[in-house]
Amino acid sequence: MAATPKVLLDGLIFPEGPRWHDGALYFSDMHGSVVWRLTPEGKASRVQEFSGHVSGLGWLPDGTMLVVSMDDRRLLRVTPHGPEIGADLSSLVANPINDMVVDRKGRAYIGGFGFNLFKGEAPRTTILLCVAPDGRVRVAADDLHFPNGMVITPDGKTLIVAETLGARLTAFDIQSDGVLVNRRVFAAIEGLIPDGICLDAEGAVWVAWPGSNKIVRVRDGGEIADTIALPERHAYACMLGGADRRDLYICTARGHMPEDLAKGRAGKIEVVRVEVPGAGLP
Repeated sequence: MAATPKVLLDGLIFPEGPRWHDGALYFSDMHGSVVWRLTPEGKASRVQEFSGHVSGLGWLPDGTMLVVSMDDRRLLRVTPHGPEIGADLSSLVANPINDMVVDRKGRAYIGGFGFNLFKGEAPRTTILLCVAPDGRVRVAADDLHFPNGMVITPDGKTLIVAETLGARLTAFDIQSDGVLVNRRVFAAIEGLIPDGICLDAEGAVWVAWPGSNKIVRVRDGGEIADTIALPERHAYACMLGGADRRDLYICTARGHMPEDLAKGRAGKIEVVRVEVPGAGLP
């Protein structure tokens, strides 16, 4: 695919967790501690400011926004009175939580680092958590290598998670009670570092691949169907949106380590038209 993204918004620190909702793109500026709303025309507005780093976004069936508060390991609800704690996950995980997908029943699946990335700790496997709408928390899956971006298929029956340090996308069946079963490899690609992902109507997954200066579209089985080059920058997350869901929004930055981000506000939201529309959740 010889497409060239255009910059819709720049001057960000580190954009993450993009979601298409109610006619606009919502995303977290993770290290800026702000959730933004961005119109297709490029008009940006602050939705909510937070006291710490934020990442994954989603909505309950009643329209309440959910936000992952990374360092204190809490799932927050954004209310007219400000953020409130929806669930405290700190007793289950000792290191930052990160991305999230919320299903149509309001169940939030949340992954995390599993180790202290920013202090140079050795990687280790971790768990994927499921938070019910009433705040109850349980372990949905274990032995995952940095569970990151997630999608749910349109029928609500399959969850695909990017294992950032596993070089693969892993799929699970979702049972009626939300339990994840039948773990299998959706795609394993040598050298892949999958971060944020989004699903299209053909069942392929767009994968933000930091460290490669590109974003790729991957089919079930591991075939790379399309590639979009991102010279001198990296993709960390992506989302299909727009009126026809054919606008691929890409969160880009020059790096992800704090010392990289301190060099300036180089984070951007970029957008490019693609042939196959988005599908499923988020």
